[in-house]
Amino acid sequence: MGYESFYKLKEHPFSFATDEKFYYNSPQHSKALVKLFHSVETEKGLALLIGDIGTGKTTLSRRLLDQLIDKEIEATLLVIIHSEITSLWFLKKIALMLETSVDSENKLEIITAVYHRLIEFNNKGRKVVILIDEANMLQKKEIMEEIRGLLNLESDSGKLLNFILFGLPEMEDYLKLDPPLYQRIAVRCVLDPLDEEATYSYIKHRLNVAGCEKLLFNNDAMKRIYQYSKGIPRTINAICDNALLEGFLLKKETIDEKIIEDVCHDLGLVLQGS
Repeated sequence: MGYESFYKLKEHPFSFATDEKFYYNSPQHSKALVKLFHSVETEKGLALLIGDIGTGKTTLSRRLLDQLIDKEIEATLLVIIHSEITSLWFLKKIALMLETSVDSENKLEIITAVYHRLIEFNNKGRKVVILIDEANMLQKKEIMEEIRGLLNLESDSGKLLNFILFGLPEMEDYLKLDPPLYQRIAVRCVLDPLDEEATYSYIKHRLNVAGCEKLLFNNDAMKRIYQYSKGIPRTINAICDNALLEGFLLKKETIDEKIIEDVCHDLGLVLQGS
């Protein structure tokens, strides 16, 4: 028996996996979604969402993708997994994501094919957006130049392609490698850690989704979770998951401050000023 049975949960409430049903729409997440969606609807061209590790950028990118698709916008998501990609790889990937029928190593031929594909979408009245997660891994000037070139593709009615980049704060430094591109940022959102009240609501939300019928953390424990996590959702998940496991091993029906202190020590977390 795992802790989910002990605490009468339908599933693990603090998994690290991105799961739409656990999405917590904090005020700042809601605001960012509205601004990013607006950037696509009004064809701004280039928008950014910046946040530190664990603040929920990937979760937000999936949420936005679903919303765009629901509105019949041609939206697709590219996740960058390493920094050694070339500008040619990037262009070929964009062409593939747009289902462009081109098999070439020539950049001009690829861009021409992408342009004609975008015109097809435009003639059907469809907006097109490419979301790029982990965009801080795009670290080469020539890739920035290619993004700028793609943003130059326009019809009589406006831009043919929009980009929304999700990444760590250093992403802006790489965008500045091509100053004309950096100047084209039309919407910029910063995802900060949750405040204390939002942290409590986040924990309660995830427990409720997992089928919890009562709050498993007492007030002192909740306060400690916020203090140790500094409001970073990924860290909150780690603390809460470990605390529930520890509580199960100790057969504690309610998680108290002592358990939080112990698991945070095991996780190597320290309080500010300690």
